[in-house]
Amino acid sequence: MPEPSPTRPKRRGRLFRYTAALLVLCGVAAYLVVQYVTGGGGARGCKVVSDAGDGTSYEFTPEQASNAATIAAVGTGRGMPERAVTIALATAIQESGLRNIQHGDRDSLGLFQQRPSQGWGTQQQILDPAYAAGIFYAHLARVPNYTELPLTDAAQRVQLSGYPEAYAKHESDATLLAAALTGNAAATLTCDGRPQPGVSATGPDAVRSALVRDFGRDALQETGAQVDGVPVPSPSPAPSVTATAQGSTVTVPVPQGGRTDASGRGERQRGWQLAQWAVANSSALHVQRVSYAGREWSAGSSDSRWKPAASAGSGGVEQSPGAVRIMTGQ
Repeated sequence: MPEPSPTRPKRRGRLFRYTAALLVLCGVAAYLVVQYVTGGGGARGCKVVSDAGDGTSYEFTPEQASNAATIAAVGTGRGMPERAVTIALATAIQESGLRNIQHGDRDSLGLFQQRPSQGWGTQQQILDPAYAAGIFYAHLARVPNYTELPLTDAAQRVQLSGYPEAYAKHESDATLLAAALTGNAAATLTCDGRPQPGVSATGPDAVRSALVRDFGRDALQETGAQVDGVPVPSPSPAPSVTATAQGSTVTVPVPQGGRTDASGRGERQRGWQLAQWAVANSSALHVQRVSYAGREWSAGSSDSRWKPAASAGSGGVEQSPGAVRIMTGQ
């Protein structure tokens, strides 16, 4: 009888090691995919809920929240309807996970994975979220009857993606975000407000600069945005808004009555857009408290919900009728 081959145990050992290594690689790949899609960074930190009371919600990171708020602000500033903002947000969720990434397929970059070689702008421009959103809306506005098209068709007319059906799966999440970040759903977006590490630009100046960045100088000129107190040097180039400062509270008046903005929205929508924009940027700008229309959000609270606003005498933010008040940590 022939003796057993001594190589069989070795082959089995190699096979076991190869299989184990393959499983580890698959696990790492799966983890990286999840981090790419969700934006990484551990706990989400932000949440938007349906105002219909049906329990629908979407959780996301402070980075994603800030980028989503920029996309919405640029859209309403251009007079685009809420449907356009929903299309833009669903596209950015699919293309980049709402992260301003500096890589992609071939020379694709940024929130919408736009390509310099295809005429979307320079690399520096595309990596500016406000520019990237603006050029997306400019292309979307040229699509005939885009508000009547299925979301995935409208997005595909702009993006010319190799996977045109992919946008549809993000429509429900984008719809929740758009409703909150255009101000059509009040007090539905919250964040825990934990300061973002490595951020050096905080305080009223940083908030004011970010408002100008996302809403534009003309939009803020209409509202008469100001920071109560002593004058604050304007960012360069100087925006056409009035700015003063006292403590660390930025006040953005909201036009009263029948006045509307470029999107045809009234006072309530404009006010809630500004208020929830501030919450979405709370980690990056170290915002501690936001109040509007008798409601108040505070960073670091156990549930981060919007609650009835406290009076100034009891330690809350002093209420100004028709104004959004943003208190920073500096």
